[in-house]
Amino acid sequence: MTDLSVKIGKINFKNPILTASGTFGYGTEVDLLMDVSKLGGIVTKSITLHPREGNPPPRIVETPSGMLNSIGLANIGVDQYIEEKIPLYSTIGTHIIMNIAGSTMDEYEEIVRKMELVSSDIIGYEVNISCPNVKKGGMEFGVDCDLTKELTEKLRNITEKLLIIKLSPNVTNISAIAKSAEEGGADAVSAINTVVGMSIDIHKQKQNIFTKFSGLSGPAIRPIGIAAVYKVFQTVNIPIIGIGGITNSTDVLEYMLAGASAVQVGTANYRNPKIALSMIDELNSYVGQNKLSSITDIVGAVS
Repeated sequence: MTDLSVKIGKINFKNPILTASGTFGYGTEVDLLMDVSKLGGIVTKSITLHPREGNPPPRIVETPSGMLNSIGLANIGVDQYIEEKIPLYSTIGTHIIMNIAGSTMDEYEEIVRKMELVSSDIIGYEVNISCPNVKKGGMEFGVDCDLTKELTEKLRNITEKLLIIKLSPNVTNISAIAKSAEEGGADAVSAINTVVGMSIDIHKQKQNIFTKFSGLSGPAIRPIGIAAVYKVFQTVNIPIIGIGGITNSTDVLEYMLAGASAVQVGTANYRNPKIALSMIDELNSYVGQNKLSSITDIVGAVS
């Protein structure tokens, strides 16, 4: 029998295929469409301290080999999340990782403190650091090494659960940010978040997304994601979760060969919610055909 299991921090995952934040809801919306228990895990959409309606429409537009979005972290807020969603996870059959976002360090800390006060089946947190730090004049945490380390340290002091820092590609040196997360006590990093993009309607002579700038995802950013994972793998000693443009098992294997221990499937879920399951089947075949003792044998093999 093939071994697809991977370990991140202290957590064992049945396989390296997770779903990416923002593309699989709260993890409870697609159970009638697929068997989510076969997934390695689900990363929830970003949860903030208070409910958010998100940005005004239009906030999604297709692009060649990708999609631009500026949803604006629309979510129900941590209190309602605890009340309504946490009870549903006891029977879901796979790991749930809660993605969290905030505008200040205090907001991140309060979210995690609230979560740590309740009993839940959540195994950890993925921290979206591509959010503005109001006290620093709107600077994103994810572009500043010192802020990244400080935030990670603060959250590490609150929780012993899996702590994953999600890295932005919109930086000068993603490896330096990853190293700061490691030094702050992160168990892993995930790379990458969306790439800043823009789309314009030439007839209306107006931008297609209300907020002008938005996040590009999908196959168009896969080479950027793979390069980021490769760079980070040379720098840190903690696991990396690869994200960006994954549509099939070949993409998964590229990320793992570059240094990813696991991956998250994102935009492809919109076309086919079951697509991650086919990737798992294909990885089983790959491991068997190549006579690998474990899928982890290939992690960082081209490095």
